[in-house]
Amino acid sequence: MKLLHLNMYKKINYIVAVMILLTSATVKAQVTSQSPYSRYGLGNVKGLLLPQFKAMGGISTGVFKPSMYFNNINMQNPATYAGITSTTVDMGMSGTLKTLKKGSESEGSFNATLNHVALAFPIKAGRTGLSFGLLPFTELGYENSSMGKISSTDTNSVNRIYSGEGGLTKAYMGIGQQFGDHFRVGVNVEYIFGNMVQNSALELQSSPSVNTKQQEKNSVGGIGFSYGAQYEIPLSLKSRITIGYSGSSPSSINSKRTFAVTRYLRQSTGEEGTAIDTPILVENGSAKLKLPLVHNFGISIQKDNKWLIGADYRMGNWSKLSIDGVNSGLNDSWGASVGGQITPDITSIGSYFNRVDYRLGFAYDKTYIKVNDQDIKQMAVTFGLGLPLGYTRFAISKLNFTTELGRRGTLTNGLVQENYINFHLGITLNDTWFKRFKFD
Repeated sequence: MKLLHLNMYKKINYIVAVMILLTSATVKAQVTSQSPYSRYGLGNVKGLLLPQFKAMGGISTGVFKPSMYFNNINMQNPATYAGITSTTVDMGMSGTLKTLKKGSESEGSFNATLNHVALAFPIKAGRTGLSFGLLPFTELGYENSSMGKISSTDTNSVNRIYSGEGGLTKAYMGIGQQFGDHFRVGVNVEYIFGNMVQNSALELQSSPSVNTKQQEKNSVGGIGFSYGAQYEIPLSLKSRITIGYSGSSPSSINSKRTFAVTRYLRQSTGEEGTAIDTPILVENGSAKLKLPLVHNFGISIQKDNKWLIGADYRMGNWSKLSIDGVNSGLNDSWGASVGGQITPDITSIGSYFNRVDYRLGFAYDKTYIKVNDQDIKQMAVTFGLGLPLGYTRFAISKLNFTTELGRRGTLTNGLVQENYINFHLGITLNDTWFKRFKFD
């Protein structure tokens, strides 16, 4: 038994080490996002979802425990922490292959990053659970330009250059509590932090020329809250319907805002030269980032340890988002997901593939972005596997692999279409860390 336990941990340590090495090698050279639509609002908003939920189209609000034998951390609805029965650790990485299209032109890119680290453990097994972790909240990464004239009477051409980078991260701690046999509630306290840097420049094409660059940087750090509830309707001893709700409260987050306007000469190589002067500089001005109210509704039906199907609906009041008292000009968003998973025979001894979780889903969103009177929509087909790595008397581990095939935007009205393939890899470990045994 000790030998099996040791071998399992060797496998896990090896996989984790490889994930970290691969991630560090790619992140040093590249930003985590290349999307022209991340220019708007807070950038590309990421859901609080681990790979096992993304593989099912993102359904999570009404999902409690797809497997009664195995714990997953579902921070999208903190009420689910109540069902944690053993110490659970989850960490993973993500990669994106993306192609941007506009008219007859196209451009490809690849980015990868360490995605999440989360932990949960029972305070009272099956009744009260606690979880904390770190996940990306938004991603900002773009660079584009356009040629034009300053005015109809000006003969000089000007290049307008826009770029941005950064993003926000959520560190959360949450608790879930079950009341009676079928009802549970939970709450997350979230610290949202990070930097968002956006630049815009005007470069005259005549040489020599004095050009102008404007930079705005927001350094964000503050507290937000999310919450959730679930109710179960038993259909039999091994099947049930779960109805869920979760949301994020409208929060006012502190931000330090730096705004600068600089003038510079463009080098003969086309690169930006050293600044000549900085006529405007406002450093570390206090500002407020006001986040909107977000709602999620979900339902699932399952046969324990066998299959699960569900659906989610979400809506966000993003038209209320403001930075430093200025409305960001966004629209309210909404979206829906459907998906599920099946495990042929979780107790199978003769066939490994009968113990694998097979997942499939679909997601559709009308994002908060509207450009040229065109709503920017996003849709994706998702699928993935939950691969058992090992089992002992004290621990169970699983490797979760997810692929998302998606599209955002449109080619009409001179807009950009993003076609992407997202890969998510995570490892989940269930262990009895804080339990004392009389015999080993």
